[in-house]
Amino acid sequence: QVQPVESGGGLVQAGGSLRLSCTVSGTIYRFNVMGWYRQAPGKQRELVANITSGDNTNYADSVKGRFTISGDNAKNTVYLQMNSLKPEDTAVYYCNFVVYARKYNCWGQGTQVTVSS
Repeated sequence: QVQPVESGGGLVQAGGSLRLSCTVSGTIYRFNVMGWYRQAPGKQRELVANITSGDNTNYADSVKGRFTISGDNAKNTVYLQMNSLKPEDTAVYYCNFVVYARKYNCWGQGTQVTVSS
């Protein structure tokens, strides 16, 4: 079973930093796209950032200049470095793994990020 597994969430004060990691097990296929989404209470899940196998990146406007996504396609691993965190960044962060040829669109269980003011 293809399963993304996130780590690195936690509680941090505003202005602090966290680094999230996600590794995918259960497949030999390398990602076409991997990324991070987040969902705050009462809100819809939204894209935070993603990266393609060609290292193209895409960010939500709200995190540009503060968050950096990086990945290792050979290891099916992606990272999210989050700096200058704000209380509004508080959410459950989910890893997403996409392989077009296999029609994989898999989600991790999520990791909680809480930013206190």
